[in-house]
Amino acid sequence: MTHAYDASSIVVLEGLEAIRKRPGMYVGSTGERGLHHLLYEVTDSAMNEVVLGSAGRVEVVLLADGSARVTHDGIHERPLDHQLTVLRPATRSTSDRRTVSWYDIGLYVVNALSDRLLAEEWRDGVTTRQEYSCGKPIAPPHPTGPADGTGTAITFRPDPEIFETVEFDRPALAARFRELAMLNRTLDVVLTDERGEEPHTERFHAPDGVREFLTQLGADPAEAVVVEREDERMGGSMEIALAPAGDGEPQVLGFANSRRTEGGTHLVGFRDGVTAVLGKGARLTAVVSVKLDEPSYEGCRREILGNTPVRACVAEAVQHALETWRDQHPQRAAALTAR
Repeated sequence: MTHAYDASSIVVLEGLEAIRKRPGMYVGSTGERGLHHLLYEVTDSAMNEVVLGSAGRVEVVLLADGSARVTHDGIHERPLDHQLTVLRPATRSTSDRRTVSWYDIGLYVVNALSDRLLAEEWRDGVTTRQEYSCGKPIAPPHPTGPADGTGTAITFRPDPEIFETVEFDRPALAARFRELAMLNRTLDVVLTDERGEEPHTERFHAPDGVREFLTQLGADPAEAVVVEREDERMGGSMEIALAPAGDGEPQVLGFANSRRTEGGTHLVGFRDGVTAVLGKGARLTAVVSVKLDEPSYEGCRREILGNTPVRACVAEAVQHALETWRDQHPQRAAALTAR
């Protein structure tokens, strides 16, 4: 006997049920990648407040009970309870180039995939508290006392029934926060791990921006050529640092809106600019970061930037900067292609 398949056979999952039933659709996986995705969503939301100027510092604490707490001293424009209980559409505003976030699952999904979430907000002289379990409110937002200053703290514990591991990898988190600090020079992030016998604290702040990134890649920042330009033709800005690779292996890293890319028009444009001045054999280490109002990517993994105007804009800026550098340092320029 066969069963007919019709509209009555379709099960529509909505809201919390959909997220908890198919978590991989929202955070990528139920392994460590998805676990970190949750934390990055909360931290990126807080970091945006710093980059946009409404907050000064972000503090991330890995707590002994497996929870993570993210605190900042700014004020959210949208009500916090609305962010935690409404799934926002995956759209972006034209101010995105100034923010660090490229995730877009929203705090709602973090709430849905946490077995416990506590949100505290300090504003207008009042401390407001709200608690949730698996995305459902335990109690409505309620005042708990006075408040000095402003700020928000979100403490969440990933649901062990959803994730294969609920143990955050501190070195992996530190690497990402360090990278974001170098790509967004106004960021100030403190990461504390309280899970060991002694707390471990690191601060990530890179006022020299991508120039400091060159140090991480083994190049000498003192020899760096830095390109910073806003270009409305590509609908965004660029920040590029390059230096001779020296005895090390040349490396060129690309980023679009603070997301690591494997290729794309920004990297092609960089190579065009370098080749026009130094030829194809130039041994350089570089960081090429662009921030766009409307980034367009090739493929579902969004690893290749596709915005066509970016290529010409980056090539022009790099060529001009290198021509100036070459004229000032002809011997050093010649040495780049001598090997």
